[in-house]
Amino acid sequence: MRNISMMRSWLSWVAVALISIGAGSAEAQTIRLSVDLSQAPRRLFHAKLIIPVTPGPLTLLYPKWIPGHHSPQGPIVNLTGLKFTAAGQTLAWRRDDVDMYAFHLEAPAGADAIEVELDYISPTQAAEGSSASAQLAVLSWNQVLLSPQGRTPGELTYAATLRLPAGWKFGTALPVAKQSGETIEFDPVSLTTLVDSPVLTGAHFQTIPLSVSGLPPHQIDMAGDSESALEMPAQMAENYQRLVAEAHALFGAHHYRSYRFLISLSDHVGGYLGLEHHESSDNRLPERSLSTDGLRQLAGSLLSHEFVHSWVGKYRRPAGLATPDFQQPMKGEMLWVYEGLTEYLGNVLAARSGLFTPEEYREDLASTAAYLDRARPGRTWRPLVDTAISSQILGSAPREWRAWRRGTDYYGEGVLIWLEADGIIRQETQGRRSLDDFIRLFYGGSSGAPEMKPYTFDDLVAALNDVAPYDWKGFFDARLNSTEPHAPLGGIESSGWKLTYTDKPNELTESLYREYRRLADFSYSIGLMVRTRSEDGRIVDAINGMPAERAGLAPGMKLIAVNGRQWSAEELRNALRTAKRTRQPIELLVENAGFYRTYFVNYTEGEKHPHLERDSSRPDLLGEVIKSRAPRGPASSGKN
Repeated sequence: MRNISMMRSWLSWVAVALISIGAGSAEAQTIRLSVDLSQAPRRLFHAKLIIPVTPGPLTLLYPKWIPGHHSPQGPIVNLTGLKFTAAGQTLAWRRDDVDMYAFHLEAPAGADAIEVELDYISPTQAAEGSSASAQLAVLSWNQVLLSPQGRTPGELTYAATLRLPAGWKFGTALPVAKQSGETIEFDPVSLTTLVDSPVLTGAHFQTIPLSVSGLPPHQIDMAGDSESALEMPAQMAENYQRLVAEAHALFGAHHYRSYRFLISLSDHVGGYLGLEHHESSDNRLPERSLSTDGLRQLAGSLLSHEFVHSWVGKYRRPAGLATPDFQQPMKGEMLWVYEGLTEYLGNVLAARSGLFTPEEYREDLASTAAYLDRARPGRTWRPLVDTAISSQILGSAPREWRAWRRGTDYYGEGVLIWLEADGIIRQETQGRRSLDDFIRLFYGGSSGAPEMKPYTFDDLVAALNDVAPYDWKGFFDARLNSTEPHAPLGGIESSGWKLTYTDKPNELTESLYREYRRLADFSYSIGLMVRTRSEDGRIVDAINGMPAERAGLAPGMKLIAVNGRQWSAEELRNALRTAKRTRQPIELLVENAGFYRTYFVNYTEGEKHPHLERDSSRPDLLGEVIKSRAPRGPASSGKN
């Protein structure tokens, strides 16, 4: 018995030793990243890395293809102050002369680590992608790190620390190990998880719990350029809580341990409106978004869209977008699912949760259908599938000439396609099933920690056939490859509604254009889109075949006067009404690169704005689509 006991003790010691050696080995391989945001109000982020190495040639990579961007937008141009040291000496480095995101250097003999110093310069203008203002900052970890070539992000472990400006608070899905004053130490995680976990921080900060019984923690973390920007009405907070409940009623499972809506409220932070992550979303909105109509609806549809992405895009991702690292090119052919289905479900959930009223939902759908049907002549040469394949170039294309070029139309046209698919499922199953059944089957799965399950077009078609047998391949092929002049409106029509145009403004889009896009939209009358604040009067688009374009107007020209009076959006609206009454052309004085000319636009049909009109000969399936699915219960949201 004694010998057996001694043997057991020895085996226990060996096991502990091996565990200790393994832990030490893992510790030795961990990359340490320290980020200092104390200069964030100056738009300057400092970072230091300690990267374990062995002596010899070494290539370090700056992330290039960031999930959710669908293009090589890693902001390498803003990487500055790069310095490498090892074993007490500064190391020479050379950028790859083909891949601008790769840096070559030599780890000297005796070195077991390379120390890296770098700065990230945040752009100063919101339109250029600013990540910081005087009062807040959004840290995307991919902006401030390098990784060794030859290992995937899932194989690399990073231990990150972050220093904040004095008094600033923060929110992130990244697990926190400890905090001391303005310095936060995070648990070591894979590079995949680190890049998937942005940090929002600011001097003015608010947290709103969104507690739903039986679900993991959800919350809104907000940073604003002022305290007043953070004043979310109680009804809005309750609707966001409803959003959580409605999403789980739809999908039936979740793929995160907790979820945070990160919201920056600033007119000086931008670059993209929202970016999805498994356990959080980076939502960038104007400062007054919680208190201004138009912006309020924008906030609602944005948060619901990015939330849906946790399932549609993060958990289930098209194979072409499920690349093994941040350097491999993505293939966007199925963005009509990744973004189009997300846009559709995001708006549906916004309506089910009260973030949209039923009328606002219909007005938004009418606007989407109208611009694709009447303001996209480019659809006669560029099929929808090419807007997805070309996403990496179209995403950064200027707004000018968008009607003829087309843009990222897979968002809006995806809405129309998936609405039509819902109608087909209902029809083929005599109302027993709907698109909701496909969503739960394909995107539900089992609840748990973040994971990714890639899929192909054939997988998608097979799942739809499991719900409702139909020629789904033919259905999608026809719509994706069509060069017909009109958008697919079958889903709207089969849902008991039809697209119409009247002189009554579409209030949802009017307020959105006025408050956020700062454009005056005359797309459905004379065919112009015009800037109203910066570069006031500048023509953004003149739609091919519409009266203004036929008269000779083009993007880049600037309106100076309307019928002899100084240009304004209201003056042009008056001119439209006058022309309808007098049957006389509209006279526009236009500046074009320093030259002035008067154009006469022959148009006498007055203002036109898109709406949905009820078709009483068919059942109202839209009403069914946006009907609440989650059980009602007492509100339990609050503020910290």
